[in-house]
Amino acid sequence: MNATAATPPATVQRLAVIGCGLMGGSFALALRRAGLVQRVVGVARSPAARQQALHLGVVDEATDNAPAAAQGADVVLLAVPVAATAATLRALAPVLRPDALLMDVGSTKADVVQAARATLQGRLGRFVPAHPIAGKEKAGVEHASADLYRRAQVVLTPLPDTDPDALQHAQALWAALGARVRVMTPQAHDAALAAVSHLPHLLAFAAVYALATQPDGADKLALAGPGFRDFTRIAASDPEIWRDILHANAAQVRVQAAAFRAALDAFENALQEPARLQQLIEEASRVRRTWAPAGATPSP
Repeated sequence: MNATAATPPATVQRLAVIGCGLMGGSFALALRRAGLVQRVVGVARSPAARQQALHLGVVDEATDNAPAAAQGADVVLLAVPVAATAATLRALAPVLRPDALLMDVGSTKADVVQAARATLQGRLGRFVPAHPIAGKEKAGVEHASADLYRRAQVVLTPLPDTDPDALQHAQALWAALGARVRVMTPQAHDAALAAVSHLPHLLAFAAVYALATQPDGADKLALAGPGFRDFTRIAASDPEIWRDILHANAAQVRVQAAAFRAALDAFENALQEPARLQQLIEEASRVRRTWAPAGATPSP
C-alpha cells in the first residue's frame, strides 16, 4: 500500500550513518538540504572514505567505530552490505537510545528482518526496514547526491513488532526527501524485487560473462553499440554488493529464473515461426512502452 506523511518530521539532532557510501551519504545530504538534521556522524572502514565524506560535507564527524557513532543518535541509518547486517545490528543494539529510529537500506528484506529478530531484542520495535529503489552503478560517498531519493520509491517493510510512531517517523523522513513511500511485507518485497531488479542484474552479468568467455568474445564486443550498452549497463554494478543481494534472495531469484527460462524457450522455439515470434515481441514491446518508473510518464 502507499503511505504519505501527514506532517513534516522533526529535525534530527544526531544522525548516525553506518556505512557512509552512496546510499547513506545521499540520505545525509538530502536531510541537510531539507534542513532536517543538525549533526551527521558517518562510519566508514577506510581512512580515505572518511576523509572524503568530511571533505564533501556529507558528515560532520567520521569514524570507523559504529557503536560510538550510534550512541546518542536519534536516527540511525544502516547502509552496509546485506551480509554484514546481523553483525552490525549486534554491535549497535547495546548502545541504541530507547527512542532511536533505526532503519536500513538493504535490497533484500526477509534476511534483514531475520537478523533484526536475532540481535535487537528490546530495540526491535524501533526498527523500520527500508529499501530505497534508487542507486547508481558506481558506489562510494563521492557519488552521493542530495537528489538520489527524489521521486524514487522507498519500500518500508515494518514488522508486527514495529512501534507505530517509529513507522510514522520513517514515512515522514523519506517523504520529506521527495520519495514515494510504500509499505509491504518483507516477503512481498523480496518476491517483487527478484523479478524487477535481482534477476535483471543476474541476466546482465550472465550475458556479459557469456560473451567474454567465447574465444572471439573481444572481437564481438568491439562491434557492440548502444543496444548492448543499454542492456548491460547494470553489469558494471559493484560485485560484492550484488553477490550478497543475489545470495540473500536466492530462493525468489530462482523462481524468477524459472519463469525467464520458460519465456526464453518460447522465444527460441518461435525463431522458426516468424508470425509467432512477432506476436511475442509485440507483446513484450507493448508492456515496455506503457511502463514507466514511479513518478515518470510512459513513453509514447
